Amino acid sequence: MMDVAQQIWQNPELGYLETETAALLISELEGHGFLTEAGVGDMPTAFVARRGSGDGPVIAILAEMDALPGFSQAAVPHEEAVAGLSSGHACGHHLFGAGSVAAAIALADYAEAQGLAGEVRLYGTPAEEGGSGKAYLARSGALDDVDAVLHWHPGGSNSASQGASLSNVSAKFRYRGQAAHAALAPDQGRSALDALEATTFMINLMREHVPQEARIHYVISNGGAAPNVVPDFAELYLYVRHQDPAVVADIYARIQRAAEGAAMGTETEVEFERISGVYSVLPNDTLGRLMDQNLRAATPIEWDADETAFARELQATLRKQPDISEAFEIEDYDFGGVGYYSSDVGDVSWIAPTVGLSTATFVPGTPQHSWQAVAAGGMSIGHKGTAYAARALAATGAELLQTPELIDQAKAEFLNAWGEGFEYEALVGDRMPPLDYRVE
Repeated sequence: MMDVAQQIWQNPELGYLETETAALLISELEGHGFLTEAGVGDMPTAFVARRGSGDGPVIAILAEMDALPGFSQAAVPHEEAVAGLSSGHACGHHLFGAGSVAAAIALADYAEAQGLAGEVRLYGTPAEEGGSGKAYLARSGALDDVDAVLHWHPGGSNSASQGASLSNVSAKFRYRGQAAHAALAPDQGRSALDALEATTFMINLMREHVPQEARIHYVISNGGAAPNVVPDFAELYLYVRHQDPAVVADIYARIQRAAEGAAMGTETEVEFERISGVYSVLPNDTLGRLMDQNLRAATPIEWDADETAFARELQATLRKQPDISEAFEIEDYDFGGVGYYSSDVGDVSWIAPTVGLSTATFVPGTPQHSWQAVAAGGMSIGHKGTAYAARALAATGAELLQTPELIDQAKAEFLNAWGEGFEYEALVGDRMPPLDYRVE
């Protein structure tokens, strides 16, 4: 399976453009007896692969696959772009996808050999990097009959701790006014930029009157072209974040009303495009403890002399340089913390009990979205961490198939965390997936 990861690493594809990557993963799964369905959730590169019987639990494994723009890098411990490449797997999604496929195949083989009832599913999930691919999968109902969801993520250490993330809505507000010469005829103009600035003024006043854990950040992505022209177009690109998706929805609605008021006051018009929206991750302690046990039971990572030398040379380029031994150790299990990030895994975690882990596919201290992550992910350090994750995922899935009461416990915890009267309503709204968001 590391050959598959390497092929994806050598041909990085951006969100919703992962055509060859998805085809490669589908081919591997079909070669191991999985039935596949492509184009799920109105996304051409999203797919579901199924193997097993329909009279037992459904265990799903997520597989991300998109690259990031601007991270061309060779598998060497110094910064060196690859000729002809402008993108790279700076978040390790080539490892994520290949490792998850390996785990799904191993789990399905084990279930068949042991005569276990149940179905193993692999979900190919595109465009995690800002495209909210899993939110569209969740909205489509493709996960509604799943009993438990497993996932993992490349990193610089090994951990099965479970915590929440932040829900997030991102949107573009586009203002349209009337252009005019800013000196000769300013009275004939109606400034789209004025409307935008009035909106941001109100947003900044609003910060006093939202929950203190909320985050609102924005950029002016278009503020006009020349100072002596009254801008007839302006664009604001903003994010709203909070752990509670209901709070995010409320704050975003208030900002929309502020923008409508700003447009009214400046005699301009405003339109809204919701770019993405994801739920916070809903952690599950039952599944987390099970994953932690299987991570500790799996054959650990070991580096040879060449890998250690590579790691030390690469680590010299990092701002933080923890001990390299972190790649071989497992962090103490923790439950219930909050990470100030957003992930579309969140939507999945509100549909079915979900658990994840991270393994050391990068040199300790490596930030994700860095050339150092691309470098280590393209050689054996990344491959060994991926194999470690796949073993833990497959073992966890096997225990769930063999011990249905664990699934019952996870579901009871999951429903309790939902709270009274919860109904999933996607924060992406009713828009279609933004299939061209990475197209220049």
